[in-house]
Amino acid sequence: MIKILSDSGCDVEKGLAESLGITVLPMSVRFGSEEFTDGFTLSHEQFFERLIESDELPQTSQVNEFTFAENFARLTAEGDEVLAITISSKLSGTHSSAVKASKKFGGKVFVVDSCSAALGQRILLNYAIRLVEGGATSAAEVAAELNRVKGKIRLLAVLDTLKFLRKGGRISTITAMAGTMLSIKPVITIENGEVKLIGKAVGSKKGNNLLNQIAQKSGIDFDMPYVLGYSGLSDALLKKYITDSQHLWKDKTDELPYYLIGSTIGTHVGPGAIAVAFFAK
Repeated sequence: MIKILSDSGCDVEKGLAESLGITVLPMSVRFGSEEFTDGFTLSHEQFFERLIESDELPQTSQVNEFTFAENFARLTAEGDEVLAITISSKLSGTHSSAVKASKKFGGKVFVVDSCSAALGQRILLNYAIRLVEGGATSAAEVAAELNRVKGKIRLLAVLDTLKFLRKGGRISTITAMAGTMLSIKPVITIENGEVKLIGKAVGSKKGNNLLNQIAQKSGIDFDMPYVLGYSGLSDALLKKYITDSQHLWKDKTDELPYYLIGSTIGTHVGPGAIAVAFFAK
């Protein structure tokens, strides 16, 4: 039997992980002297409530090697194999911790670097669940398939503000101030495992149009998992985007799953972001 494990970079909270029958290891989130576990002792909604009220960015920390080893031992105790899907190795040391821990289990544990995070990591995890539920019997084969398709993942997001990228040192104060004055909405992606700025638009409407243009150019594979997401305390902007972008989805799907992203990416994008993740055709 194949057991699936991921870190909370995939934005799956505790309750959903339990219902899916998978293991999610939470990263730590620290606001000042208070420390929480992402999606477990601090829900995504509670995270954004604190983020909006806080003057300083929270600190997030990786899942360590000991935690991976402890869970690998538990999951392989009855002879099962483990497939571990991690946040991009270029965004966190979590992947390295998982690889080091896996070497102690004699080929029973297979670690896949998602080369993504949040929605992108989530759809790779969803594909893994689909393969295992579909009857896959070898973790090695599933890992090979994930490595084959992960380069087709497209994660695109329009941010409402540059403030949090500035706080995190991703852009300069001058750039952030100029962007705020001009109502610039940056469009970002994760490319080769790293966050990249791929466009700027004046105003939300143009930002959404740019998002659609990039999605259309890639082509969405509706036979593979896809998901939308938002940050903050309201999904109103995302619902408006879905309504305004019906040409992307109409007659191609009956459902558009979406969720509130967690702290891993939420720390840097802040509230008011909308995002899509899909496999390109």
